[in-house]
Amino acid sequence: MSTSTDWPKVRLHVVTGKGGTGKSTVAASLALALASGGKNVLLCEVEGRQGIARMFDVEPLPPEERRLTTGLPGADGRAGVVHALNIDPEAALLEYLSLYYKLGRAGRALDRFGVIEFATTIAPGVRDVLLTGKVFEAVQRNSRNKGAIEYDHVVLDAPPTGRIAQFMNVSNELAGLAKVGPIKSQADTMMTLFRSPRTAVHLVTVLEEMPVQETTDGIAELRAADLPVGGVVVNLVRPQDLSTEALGAARDGSLDRQALAGDLESASVEAQDELLDGLLAGARDHAERRALEDSQRALVQQLGVPTYELARMPAGVDLGGLYELAGHLREQGMA
Repeated sequence: MSTSTDWPKVRLHVVTGKGGTGKSTVAASLALALASGGKNVLLCEVEGRQGIARMFDVEPLPPEERRLTTGLPGADGRAGVVHALNIDPEAALLEYLSLYYKLGRAGRALDRFGVIEFATTIAPGVRDVLLTGKVFEAVQRNSRNKGAIEYDHVVLDAPPTGRIAQFMNVSNELAGLAKVGPIKSQADTMMTLFRSPRTAVHLVTVLEEMPVQETTDGIAELRAADLPVGGVVVNLVRPQDLSTEALGAARDGSLDRQALAGDLESASVEAQDELLDGLLAGARDHAERRALEDSQRALVQQLGVPTYELARMPAGVDLGGLYELAGHLREQGMA
């Protein structure tokens, strides 16, 4: 097991990926892996899907921090605590108005009149600034938020890869909205964190052409925006328990049919032709899929960033599965 992490300076771990790659599962597993040795970790989501609640089988989360579960035990045997936060843009704006402008009741009045919803709809960039602003505040607590928990790490289940650079580049988002003033100043301050070694944007992919290409494009966009690229997590990897020779024979149809029939008979299974045909066809499909995965794995390895692999869980991922995946991430040095 790895005793060190590839990201010792990082406090904000942003997890993104193409839809269907399992980025939310990876974000949750990473939070569990980081919450060891008594550390406090905050797992955030910003897309309003209540994915955290479903994964951990808890009630839907309110737009405020909640204790969720304990993490993996550390080398000292102690487990830290994972907290969760479903970040809502309207709630984030009310909190911002309360903290920085002391608009407690007035802010709530604006909400009742629909002004907040109007503002975030008419200027979509404001919505992302509010969401990232709340993440920033969780990483870098200030004196205005008295009594708030100090987190060792914050893990953000972020928007998909195609939108991640725009989502995090809040200075550009505000360029046409606020050129001076406190909002512009806060956005610039947020960018000092997002572009620093304390932040890493990790990308989740599967070994298929479109997700790998989107990962490649996402890394290029992040680098163009001067945002720190973290690692690539290759998720849903199929078992690799067949030799290269066996895979080649399965692909070209040269597997020994009689030997397969003999293996079935030795297991007290009748080797009917229909069953043999199905098994051989399945072996060919698996071998072809493995060949495609190997070609895509080679492309991932050319990206020049740390990579981690998580196996596909045939029965799906429950809470126990999340802890298992967390263990694999830690063993590979991601946490």
